[in-house]
Amino acid sequence: MMKEFEIRADYGRDTIVIYQSYNEQIAKPAVMNQKFSAPFSFNRMTWIKPSFLWMMERSNYGQKSGQECTLAIHIKREAWEKALSKAVLTSPEKRAYPNPGTWEKEFKKAEVHVQWDPERNIKGNKLAYRSIQVGISRYLIEEFNNEWIVKIEDYTPLIKKILNLTKLGEYDKAKKLLPIEKLYPLPAELALTIGASI
Repeated sequence: MMKEFEIRADYGRDTIVIYQSYNEQIAKPAVMNQKFSAPFSFNRMTWIKPSFLWMMERSNYGQKSGQECTLAIHIKREAWEKALSKAVLTSPEKRAYPNPGTWEKEFKKAEVHVQWDPERNIKGNKLAYRSIQVGISRYLIEEFNNEWIVKIEDYTPLIKKILNLTKLGEYDKAKKLLPIEKLYPLPAELALTIGASI
């Protein structure tokens, strides 16, 4: 049974995969150079998501304008956990902030934002548990780009295959193409910081 606030991700010993969707002008150079460059914006928050199906909901399987290309970005697990350790939830959830005044002060100076959105299944239906998305502020984006990223892959062709199968109602075949995501282990202190289930 899934707990409501857990991180599920495709990860290995040293890296975790997070997803972002962009237009070709940003995505193609990122894959070619294995890092981002203009017109990618280094001056505003960028949101990273370890849930493939939540990313698919967000981009409508690459059919939304400006989100045609989905990148699977492998980042260092130590960097991922560093981001989480700096995170403040986007709302004063009582499970993490018994005192709303404390949240307000922390949120104003936060370098990383975290919010939990309803997870989705392959049909796009909301599930009873949540998926995390992490906002990296402009103060950390250069570090994210230059130090955290290990590999960038273009998942756009894979997503087109999955989308075509779902359009045909071939959901079982589509599910076999999904990245395998498992529960990501969190130290109790870090779980508390981001309002995760313990």
